Amino acid sequence: MTPSWRKPVGALAIVALIIVWCGLVTSLSAIVGGWHWVLQAVFYLVAGIVWIAPLKPVLRWMETGRW
Repeated sequence: MTPSWRKPVGALAIVALIIVWCGLVTSLSAIVGGWHWVLQAVFYLVAGIVWIAPLKPVLRWMETGRW
């Protein structure tokens, strides 16, 4: 049984997604920094959870080879 190339490629895609998402969120920090602390907390809580949604198709592709 030969190892699949999809897992390392998928892992790199996940790391790239995290880096891009972090860059996007931090680029908004100048705007978000002026908000009330409650709104900042909600924004960063949502931003910390939303990045998980695109992982499902990548993980499915890594396991099955289908999107």
